[in-house]
Amino acid sequence: MKNTIELMMHLVCLSWIIAAVSLAGQGQEAGPPVPASTAASVSDDYEIGPGDVLQVSVWDEPELTVPTVVVRPDGRIRLPLVKEVAVEGLTPGQAEEIITERLGKYVNTPNVTVVVTAINSKKVYVLGAVTTEGPLLYTYRMTVIQALSEAGGLTDYAKRKKIYVLRTQGGKDYRLPFNYSEVIKGERTEQNVQLLPGDTIVVPQ
Repeated sequence: MKNTIELMMHLVCLSWIIAAVSLAGQGQEAGPPVPASTAASVSDDYEIGPGDVLQVSVWDEPELTVPTVVVRPDGRIRLPLVKEVAVEGLTPGQAEEIITERLGKYVNTPNVTVVVTAINSKKVYVLGAVTTEGPLLYTYRMTVIQALSEAGGLTDYAKRKKIYVLRTQGGKDYRLPFNYSEVIKGERTEQNVQLLPGDTIVVPQ
């Protein structure tokens, strides 16, 4: 049994060595690991907003890595060396580019990774005859149908032809009608608008 365990350990170590040699032979270097459990599920075009929580990692530079930083109401975060960085309205990829450029003045070819670990800035709301009422995280550019689906769908008592979206934009309030029965049949699909953060879908019953 002891010999078997030792053999298994040698095989594991050998596999690590082979993988490292393979990467070196390809001129590649392993990037900074980002634990999957820490990342929020956001699309590549997600725009960072105040209240969002970010993880900013700089590969092989632990003193420059910030595990948790909250975007302030002014849309900025504070990082070592570069101090204040405006990230509001940027995608994680765009934030990486800006931080990389700023750090480049102090660090040779920095490898920066920005991960959104918690979303607090953007939500839409679903009220009324749906399975689960309440806020939905606006992690991608969802439509009315997609939001209703994420809320668990309509209940049996929902007035499918009387749904509407409440929106405030430019200081004005709008009410956008949505006929679920028509849209799912492929009719008048223009009603299935792309939602904006802060929109509220009301499903009468």
